[in-house]
Amino acid sequence: MSKITNIEMQKRNKNRVNVYIDEDFAFACDLEIVYKQGLKKDLPIDLLKIKEIVYRDEIIKCKNSALKTLEKSYKTEKEMKEKLLLKGYSEEIILQAFISLKEYNLINDKKFVEMYIKDKGKIQGRNKIKYNLIKKGINEELINENLNKLDEVNEKEIALNLAKKKYDILVKRESDKFKLSQKLNRFLIGKGYSYDCTKEIIKTLTNHNSFME
Repeated sequence: MSKITNIEMQKRNKNRVNVYIDEDFAFACDLEIVYKQGLKKDLPIDLLKIKEIVYRDEIIKCKNSALKTLEKSYKTEKEMKEKLLLKGYSEEIILQAFISLKEYNLINDKKFVEMYIKDKGKIQGRNKIKYNLIKKGINEELINENLNKLDEVNEKEIALNLAKKKYDILVKRESDKFKLSQKLNRFLIGKGYSYDCTKEIIKTLTNHNSFME
């Protein structure tokens, strides 16, 4: 049977080692695997064991890659999976890496939805928020459940404040009330606010609602 003849720490990454079997380089792996698998010089090793080590190492690399991405910004499960697939990891490896990430709540779509709505609710209406969350791979039922918790009065106040700022800009270069109302309508609808909410706000700001009828 073959045996490990050397375990050498990599120069550029102190968390990884190169493993030599019968004096030849065999594979590289994470230092964590060396400890967990009890790898050491002169340890007998067979092909099946090597395959298992390489498989486990791929999971660790995948998990570490995900963690680097999460350091920059929180992601949904779908977004993270797409990024990892682009980096060349298989679906099976990603699935195994996700087990650990979910265990520590590092990937949690429910938590993501709550955070996203809390943040985007300050500048967007529920229609746009829902559309963007669906694109991110979030279950529609989970989205609706959280959107239903939004305070409609507060949502209208936010929409009104956004519309006032836009109105102050538009009114300086648009004297026609009808055109001004149309532009405000496009702005608020684009922000994701409902037809009824938009109509009410435009009527309040311009006292012009004929084009909405």
